[in-house]
Amino acid sequence: MTRPSGLRNPLAAARGVASAALVVEALVLLLAVVPLAKLAGAAARPGIWLVLALAVLAVVFAGLLWYGWAWWVALVVPLGLLVGGVFHWSLAVLGVIFGLLWGYVLSVRRTVSSPPAPPAAGS
Repeated sequence: MTRPSGLRNPLAAARGVASAALVVEALVLLLAVVPLAKLAGAAARPGIWLVLALAVLAVVFAGLLWYGWAWWVALVVPLGLLVGGVFHWSLAVLGVIFGLLWGYVLSVRRTVSSPPAPPAAGS
């Protein structure tokens, strides 16, 4: 038998976790600009612009999570980083890490939004 989560508003809690994850992603991306510039030099300019654009998008999506579509559109951040692996391999690594994180956040959302399982027969 499953017990209720104890959360008054589980979807709001999941939204808070997702917003925090997106804000942390944005901070990590902003902190990655200087090392990227040092490691890749002048060739990193397109990668730096991509990182800055994705950081802005992450913050925007953190505010749009009230809408169901924003949860899936926020996948643009890790997918954009995977594509950014063309500019520097470290961006692809960040894309994989952020993709795994976002997959976990979507899993948490699905878990807390689903109704509790009925009690097992014979319990």
